[in-house]
Amino acid sequence: MAVVIDLFSRQVIGWAMKPRMTTDLAIDAVMMAIWRRQPKREVMIHSDQGSQYTSMEWRSFLAANNLKGSMSRRGNCHDNAVAESFFQLLKRERIKRKNYGTRDEARSDVFDYIEIFYNPKRRHGSNNQLSPVEFEKQYFSNQNSV
Repeated sequence: MAVVIDLFSRQVIGWAMKPRMTTDLAIDAVMMAIWRRQPKREVMIHSDQGSQYTSMEWRSFLAANNLKGSMSRRGNCHDNAVAESFFQLLKRERIKRKNYGTRDEARSDVFDYIEIFYNPKRRHGSNNQLSPVEFEKQYFSNQNSV
């Protein structure tokens, strides 16, 4: 599984699942994020140093979509803390002790967790105990009222 998380609100804005961790898996997750957010300016995409994020295909994709790649030096354990936190929550709150009969069953359950629970309902300490969706709504509402 690959995810794209908006660091501002902690909302999962792109995600993809495939049998293997490949460059096209990462690209699929970013494509969902682009489709959702429709960025008008260059956007920074931060990742770990896996081979899928260092490939020529990945770099070409970023360049073609006005995205700037970012990754820290090797061994920086805080590098992907937000993504690691999300995966830990997904495992603890949804996947732990479940056995899926098929990949489609697993994908459907992950969809439910992200799109029905995590983004619109799960509260975050970094968001003043608001869900990612509510945090963004409140922020943009306050921006328009000024």
